Amino acid sequence: MRSRGPSPARIDREWPHQVALPDDLCTGHSFALIREFCKERGLSPMRRQVQAIWPDHSYESWRLYCFADEASAQVFLDHFGGVMFDPKRDRENGNACGVWRRTGVYKRILDLGPLSVPEILRN
Repeated sequence: MRSRGPSPARIDREWPHQVALPDDLCTGHSFALIREFCKERGLSPMRRQVQAIWPDHSYESWRLYCFADEASAQVFLDHFGGVMFDPKRDRENGNACGVWRRTGVYKRILDLGPLSVPEILRN
């Protein structure tokens, strides 16, 4: 059964400017910070998930904040940090539901800009 809202392919097509943050950084107080930041600036990003996989087979869920225009994505990125995500380039085979093949060595991010992983999720 499909959830309501735009399909993954539609989000990637209509909101192509995407900022990726580790999912653990987008919970609790950090979620409230992100919500208030967007509300104060009139930003209405769509949200998606992507599974990031590194060469050593480490994996982590990342949350994508998807914007229709590049300027809004840049404002979000400048404030919170994260990684610009290009759905056509970064998703495996350009598939709307493909994984994100990362390069380099996996290192868990616990703090980024004003965001912080809640204590209960740190271990």
